[in-house]
Amino acid sequence: MPVTPVIAPRASYPMQLLAVAGHALAQLVRTPSHSCREAAARKLARHSLWLSAAGAALIIVLMVAFDQTEIQLMPARGTPALWPIRILTDFGKDENVLSLLGVALIVVALVAAAMHGTSRALLLGFGTRLQYLFLSVAFSVFVAEILKYLIGRGRPFVGGKADPFNFIPFEGTGAYASLPSGHAVTVFALAFAVSALWPRLRVFMFTYAIVIVLTRLVLLAHHPSDVTAGALVGMVGAMAVRYWFAARRLGFAIRADGTIVPLPGAITDRLKRVARGPSAP
Repeated sequence: MPVTPVIAPRASYPMQLLAVAGHALAQLVRTPSHSCREAAARKLARHSLWLSAAGAALIIVLMVAFDQTEIQLMPARGTPALWPIRILTDFGKDENVLSLLGVALIVVALVAAAMHGTSRALLLGFGTRLQYLFLSVAFSVFVAEILKYLIGRGRPFVGGKADPFNFIPFEGTGAYASLPSGHAVTVFALAFAVSALWPRLRVFMFTYAIVIVLTRLVLLAHHPSDVTAGALVGMVGAMAVRYWFAARRLGFAIRADGTIVPLPGAITDRLKRVARGPSAP
């Protein structure tokens, strides 16, 4: 008498969703495994040091020689004609950017939990890259919030006059949270992260970042040195998160000299194979 094979039931959707979420977290905290990670760490430290030194020098020059002049040239705060600038500037607000990336991550998880095999692997590969974007911005913003509290720089004209040296450390209110600019941190972290994954988008992303920081100056939300400091924190933060991912072979590879390069995504590979197919002999 033939024996009927027993087919294991497929896990329920909630269990699949938990598995996807657990995998996403586990891959982020697993032990680094890339053989060239030490070379990459040295290169990250060297580049971060030089970038920070150059950025700090520029911030000091701007603070001493340009901040006061620049904010006096801007239109008065609350000018009605600036309403389009006030709308545009929100495209660089950390809550908005992180919310958008967070929703995208949730959607990827929800869809991937209903998929199997190659389709799930393709979507999860994209999800890993979304994780990198989200964590680059989130980590940079977290560091910036600590710096804002420690430094306590007054925003333009807080206290009644254009004083670029108006500091009350540990003050902890929005009026004394000017340096570094949170919008600049967000948009430059995002611009660096997107460019690290998809280099062809570099010009577009950094143009977007520059436009957003200009809106912060026009709206008298920050001094020029504030947005310069924000750009520095955002890029160094995204560089640090990129190293974290590369050391775990997530989205990036490390060359022998320590250079971190993006891995081609599974979707990209599939498109290339399809493109080569019709032309194959």
